[in-house]
Amino acid sequence: MADEHQFIQDGLQRTQIDEFFADELSRAGYGGMDVAKTPMGTQIVLKAEKPGMVIGKGGKNIRKITTELEERFDLDDPQIDVQEVDEPDLNAQIVADRLANALERGWYFRKAGHTTIDRIMDSGALGAEIVLSGKVTGARSRVEKFNRGYIKHNGEPAEEIVDSGIGTAVMKLGTIGVQVKIIPPEAELPDDFRIYEDVDVEDFVQEPEGDVEELLEEPEEADAEPVGADPEEVLEADADADVSEEIAEEEIIEEAVDPEEGESPTSPPDSAEEPEEELDEEIEAEAAELVEEMEADEDADADDEEGDQ
Repeated sequence: MADEHQFIQDGLQRTQIDEFFADELSRAGYGGMDVAKTPMGTQIVLKAEKPGMVIGKGGKNIRKITTELEERFDLDDPQIDVQEVDEPDLNAQIVADRLANALERGWYFRKAGHTTIDRIMDSGALGAEIVLSGKVTGARSRVEKFNRGYIKHNGEPAEEIVDSGIGTAVMKLGTIGVQVKIIPPEAELPDDFRIYEDVDVEDFVQEPEGDVEELLEEPEEADAEPVGADPEEVLEADADADVSEEIAEEEIIEEAVDPEEGESPTSPPDSAEEPEEELDEEIEAEAAELVEEMEADEDADADDEEGDQ
């Protein structure tokens, strides 16, 4: 079986076992369970308000539950450990079952919700929330919430710190869902802070190892090792490079300007004037040809006139 399917199978089995205990131990005040698989078998820790009712007379009830777990859920050698809940008003599952029973007995939902959440806060809880969803007063379903103190709804604190419980109240109009969330008094929230009075700050300051004066002293020049090339050699190389660049620039300037002719470096070269002279000669030749053609035409017209006479 793939890992993903194994995770789903384990979660489904855990939920089915939890529902089985909730049905079998409802009168004993079932408060949740923890399941852990060990090489010796399956270890199950039950939390109940009345452990005596879970064990039964002479252990009869606990043996019956163990046998049924082996047959129904195929658990290997289940070992059940029953623990008593010290403060039932701080156990979300027990509180949810109590509130559901109160609604079934006819308590008005507002009175039941406020009374329950007040008992939770009086027990020392940091925060609590009760959600009733269903047909609480009429034919239309709705959601009613009761809040006290500080409660977390998301993130790791909501999964690790907040204790959650779910109950169901079967009424004539329909089913009412009961959800209870409680933050216990000893919970350490990530955004908590403490204020200490009359405390010396130096007790909380960590001093650096060694003498402070020695750490602040500058290292001696003799101990410092040179890194990379020698600075004097680098400066000499830069000076030689500057001299060679200046010499190259002077040679370029001397080639560009001839001192004998006195031409400026910006004057155009002689080759730029040759195309203009060639264009003038072509124009003069074309003009001479046109003149000769015109004279030839005039002579031909004169000969024609004499012949006519």
